[in-house]
Amino acid sequence: MTQFQFGGRFIRAGFWVLFLGFVMSFGMVLHYVVGARYDTGSEFLKNVTLWYACPWTLSTAVVLGGALGMIAIGAVYAILGKMSAPARVEGLELLAVLICSLALVAIFLTGYVGYFVVDTVWPGFYYLPIKDGKDVWLFMQLACMALYAVGVLLAFGGIRRTSLAMA
Repeated sequence: MTQFQFGGRFIRAGFWVLFLGFVMSFGMVLHYVVGARYDTGSEFLKNVTLWYACPWTLSTAVVLGGALGMIAIGAVYAILGKMSAPARVEGLELLAVLICSLALVAIFLTGYVGYFVVDTVWPGFYYLPIKDGKDVWLFMQLACMALYAVGVLLAFGGIRRTSLAMA
């Protein structure tokens, strides 16, 4: 597969994941409209950071940012594919699109669906000071982010190789 074609794959996958991120945003809005199931007392307000009042803020932001990252990576591949001598994308680098896409879908599953699963085991974990529940839920999301980083690093290797060959 050529770099230009590979760039197109990255861009298309990125736009699909971007759409998923927008769908996830509806969940955040509904959460605010309906209100939290648990009382948000003083302990919650001491513990809350960027993901204020909605448990899906972190995963939604990562999916949206990751999708934009995939689109940017695809654009760089496409541009390099047109500017440089024809180069093929081979080996592990071919897995970059799949790994990035799976990682972002997985963060949706762990952030959204995982929230309800963890809430079944540790009811109210997000709103109450239940450290074990928060740790399990956040580490699942961290594992997805690490997987996304692997995909980006695979793509980065190919982009770096081509850009150095052009210099």
